[in-house]
This record gives sequence, structure tokens and C-alpha cells, in this order.
Amino acid sequence: MKCDVLILAGLWNSGPDHWQSHWQGRYPKWTKAEHRDWNCPDRDEWVAELDAAIAACKGAPILVAHSLGCMLVAHWAASGSPLKIAGAFLVAPSDVEAPSYPVPVNGFAPIPLAPLPFPSMVVASTDDPYVSNARADAFAASWGSRLVKIGDAGHVNGDSGHGAWPEGERLLQEFCDEIGHEQR
Repeated sequence: MKCDVLILAGLWNSGPDHWQSHWQGRYPKWTKAEHRDWNCPDRDEWVAELDAAIAACKGAPILVAHSLGCMLVAHWAASGSPLKIAGAFLVAPSDVEAPSYPVPVNGFAPIPLAPLPFPSMVVASTDDPYVSNARADAFAASWGSRLVKIGDAGHVNGDSGHGAWPEGERLLQEFCDEIGHEQR
């Protein structure tokens, strides 16, 4: 794959069985934005860390986000950063406004619902425990994202059996091709 990617894990980070970890191992030029506290992330701190990670990229990357990482992208887009990205591939966005969200939201609510100023694709499961179908649809519509529903896939992580996740890799390549983004 020829995309220039910056990986954004979600709450609790991406373990070794997560598709993000598999993809990063397969594409060693891809980088991952690190965070100080994966268990109790603070929005403002994490947005600043993301901004620094984007600034460190050679060109405008595609953000490949999972779960709370998707909300991070929405908050970064609303932050007014002058930095540019090529697009965002947003998988299994977590609804931090739902009563079932497992940790304090630390500034992630309310969720920004303005159109994203870059191309984006939301990939959603129909039985994700962290976002209802209606909310996933609303996020994609509000952000101006292309929505791809992948059926009953849980939270699209290692626990739901999405280790290497070749279908997701195919969707990411399709997204890269759509926006004409190649590694610089």
C-alpha cells in the first residue's frame, strides 16, 4: 500500500492482536501517534499530541483512527490547527455521549458534528457496543464522511476477531485511491 499513514489508536491503545498493530507491522513506514495516558485520555492533551505527530510527518498523512481516536480526529479538526492532512479513515467511532461509555469522557463530549475539512470515510459495525447504528450514521452524515457498514463486526478490534482485517485494508486502499493520496 502506498498511503502515508498516521495511526490513531483508541481508548486503552491497540494491543498486539488489533488490526492497527498488524498493519503497522506490515507497513513499517507508517507511524503511530503516541499518547501519555491511554486509560484516561484528556482531550486537550491528546489533540496537542496529535497536532505534534502530524507536524512530524513528511507530508499530509491519512489518519487511520479507531474508536475514541475517531473522536480525537473530530476534535483536532475543530481545534483550528493550520496543519493539513490528506484524509481520515475512521473505524468504529465511539459515542462518548452514550451512558454506556466505559470511562469519564475528559472533554471529549460534546462531540463536534461540523463537516470535516478533509475527505473521510466512516467504517461502522451494525452491532458495535460503543455506538448505535443511528449515531454512527449521524456522525458520518454530520462530518460529510462516506459511510461503509460492514455488518455485525462488534467493535472492529482484536476482541471481535479483526486481527489482520484484510477487508479493512482493502477499504483503506480504496479510500487512498479515491482521494489520490500516495506516499511521498
